[in-house]
Amino acid sequence: MSEAVVILRPDWDVAGVNAGFTLRTGGVSTPPYDSLNLALHVGDDPARVRDNRHRFIEAAGLAMAPRWLSQVHGTRVIHTDAVDPDITPADGVWSDRPGQPCAVLVADCLPVLLAERDGACVAAVHAGWRGLAAGVIDQVIQALPVPSTRLAACIGPCIGVGAFGVGREVIDAFHAAGRPAVYEQRGQDRRVDLRATARKLLRDRGIGEVADIGSCTHSDHAGCFSYRRDGVTGRLAGFIARR
Repeated sequence: MSEAVVILRPDWDVAGVNAGFTLRTGGVSTPPYDSLNLALHVGDDPARVRDNRHRFIEAAGLAMAPRWLSQVHGTRVIHTDAVDPDITPADGVWSDRPGQPCAVLVADCLPVLLAERDGACVAAVHAGWRGLAAGVIDQVIQALPVPSTRLAACIGPCIGVGAFGVGREVIDAFHAAGRPAVYEQRGQDRRVDLRATARKLLRDRGIGEVADIGSCTHSDHAGCFSYRRDGVTGRLAGFIARR
């Protein structure tokens, strides 16, 4: 019997949204993309990816397919209406259309979901260290048509601080942008805590409720894809839609 598609759901106080994060089980892709790879750009068989996307949509209970972004580690945030699927370069997407999903793909980078507490608008963000330092979270908050104090956020699976060693230039980039990273110094080794950095940025911008799935993509071989661990690999999804 094949494994089921697994969706991790946010534990937050938000009404009227369908949101979650996929794990790597329940698809048809073969190694090194096994099995629920949702990305077309990583070298997987496109027919298998399309099958995986169909399985994901059914398991997630979405009313329609997401309009997937072409993610570039930048700060562009756009409305779902403006997305040409798998082509439009952006790292954040938002919607106020019922049933229209926002989604991002990750394999160590940080997926962040945001929603107005009554579900009036929603957003999904792909935030690697470059995006966090450059201000992608600021951009998505500014794009949404509600005050930041009306928003809740959820951080999905990403690389944990223990596995994310970086050079001094990464720490310097955060400081130069006025968004200091949360990191650990272990001798000459520096390890950035992406989720703690994102939590601080979100709360500093007025978002009081920040949920956190807590999974480390690098250490969870069975459940998560990890680019830093495996190089050639698939992608997980973070998604959210108004019901």
